[in-house]
Amino acid sequence: MQKFGNFIVKNYKLILIIAIILLIPSIIGYKATRVNYDILVYLPDTIKTVQGEDILANDFGTGAYSIVVLENMPTKDILKLEDEIKEKIDNVEICASIADVIGEDFPIDMLPDDIKDKIYVDGDTLMIVTFKDAISSDETMQSIEKMREIADERCRISGMSATLLDTRELSNSEIAIYVVIAVTLCLIILQLALDSFVAPILLLLNIGFAVLYNMGTNIFLGEISYITKAISAVLQLGVTTDFAIFLYHSYISEKEKTTDVKEAMSTAIGKTMTSVLGSSLTTIAGFLALCSMNLTLGKDIGIVMAKGVLFGLVCVVTVLPSLILVCNKWIEKTKHKEVLPKFKHVSNFVTKHYVILIIAFVIILPFAYHGYKNTEVYYKLDSSLPETLSSVSANTIVHDKFKIVSPEIILIDSKLSDEKVNEMLEKIDNLEGIDWTLSLSKISKSGIPTEMLPDELVEKVKNNEYQLALINSTYEMATNELNNQIEQVNKILEEYDSKAILAGEGPLMNDLVEVSDHDFNSVNTFSIAVIFIIMIFVLKSISLPVVLIAIIEFAIFINMGIPFYTNTTLPFVASIVIGTIQLGATIDYAILITTKYIEMRKQGKDKHEAIEYAVGTSVNSIFVSGMCFFGATFGVGVYSNIEMIGSLCTLMGRGAIVSTCVVVLMLPAFLMIFDKLICKTTLGMKKSI
Repeated sequence: MQKFGNFIVKNYKLILIIAIILLIPSIIGYKATRVNYDILVYLPDTIKTVQGEDILANDFGTGAYSIVVLENMPTKDILKLEDEIKEKIDNVEICASIADVIGEDFPIDMLPDDIKDKIYVDGDTLMIVTFKDAISSDETMQSIEKMREIADERCRISGMSATLLDTRELSNSEIAIYVVIAVTLCLIILQLALDSFVAPILLLLNIGFAVLYNMGTNIFLGEISYITKAISAVLQLGVTTDFAIFLYHSYISEKEKTTDVKEAMSTAIGKTMTSVLGSSLTTIAGFLALCSMNLTLGKDIGIVMAKGVLFGLVCVVTVLPSLILVCNKWIEKTKHKEVLPKFKHVSNFVTKHYVILIIAFVIILPFAYHGYKNTEVYYKLDSSLPETLSSVSANTIVHDKFKIVSPEIILIDSKLSDEKVNEMLEKIDNLEGIDWTLSLSKISKSGIPTEMLPDELVEKVKNNEYQLALINSTYEMATNELNNQIEQVNKILEEYDSKAILAGEGPLMNDLVEVSDHDFNSVNTFSIAVIFIIMIFVLKSISLPVVLIAIIEFAIFINMGIPFYTNTTLPFVASIVIGTIQLGATIDYAILITTKYIEMRKQGKDKHEAIEYAVGTSVNSIFVSGMCFFGATFGVGVYSNIEMIGSLCTLMGRGAIVSTCVVVLMLPAFLMIFDKLICKTTLGMKKSI
């Protein structure tokens, strides 16, 4: 490690020049990385519903659709709008409304009441537009934008693609503000914690290098999710700041032993590498554990954040030393007294009252766990967006006025007879919550033979392999009622056609619920197992990994249990990933105290002295690190108008504070209680008993 430190110090100017040059391709890569705004595309390809969506897109040219609400628009204007949309937007496959059937001269009042009441409500009617490309494709997004340009204020465009477009615009407008909030709050905390006005700026500048390298290399992943893009910079800032703080403190400490700043920095680099390597491995492992999720959004977040921690570590031992050496004179000129207290009495408090702290742990644990297991989550994706967005308000009108809540498409074997199809749809019609069903066979049964329908229309709903049928459910997306109804529909389909597929947003949401429930349990188990194994080698102990993981899991139970007691519903993504993120990001705090405790016990100190020293020399670093993590995330949580992002950041910020308090107060108590067991099961500590 010392040779590496000598190399960095010897070439610090060259390293800084190379680091600055590397920012250019990083910025280009960041700009060129595609961002995906559709969480449903992260469902596994093996799911039948996802396969159904592919068939609709590839075989029927129905990649995405939008229902447009037309407010008090005359028939002639509707027909004119349809022609304009078809003419100007190549991606549009179908653009149709009741105006195509009745024409300009047919009086609306002449329509049968049962049809008119479904199609016209308070003077408003609907137009269906289907697109050739997928829901979240760039082409479909551009088509929605063009439709908004063509249409006037009488048109409201609903649908998933419109919602994703609004999500993109809102997210892009807020991301820069997220970074400003995170950097500002971290800068304030570091100015209070460090002894120079310039040093905090250098620390954050170094992390800025690491963030840009991380975001630039995302181009090799092909694309990232908007959630990853929104939280990765602030999360990387919060997680890796303690690496930078450790190097700076180590450098200041070494400067007191020598007048040669290069020698001091070389030694500091070596000590930093040795000290943070183990903790960074657990953090990286925690993020990589997200890759075990079936919902591949976890892989997206996990790889980007693991990569971010690695870049953070590399920059701390290369770029930061170079920045400090270049600006050393300015650091010295702007020295000031540290404002934050040293928390000198904390170590004495925990050793004297460790029994009370253990009792508090036992009392709090069942309440925390109960809240953790019973916190409610939601899956309806537009619930995380402001109701003022154009797409959200349009979706509301379609739901409330026209009762089109959860439209679905059935892909049926084209060889299945009309009689059997009608019999099957009749059974589906009789299910509670089904508003209506529609197919070519039902149209034929009503007296209009298929031969009389335009060939173009028939081709859109039937080919050599499949025929389509439509269902409209009155149940809301991602609710238990709809999920149960989907299960019943699938049972009926199985009776008539074992290869039939129920597709659409509702079935996809149902699959999302099932996949997420599995991921919630599997990802937490996997992350605990991986970090446990790493800590066995880092701490050279069997018992200590159990103690440390139990402490952080207790903090996670508290953090995730609070929403239950405050009656707060979380977005499903937060419930899955936050435990793994909190475990990976804050286990470092526990490792810091534990390694110092082991060191003192090996030197012959008794458990009281060892704990007092370990807590006394660690609490300030843990507090500053926890506060930086809090500052980087909580402000974003308060500001964000996208609840998915806001909830994640709020949970991460609160988790940092909870973990800080639990590690500083509860971990020493556990080390005191289990001291004999720890000494017996930790390499090199048996003589300390």
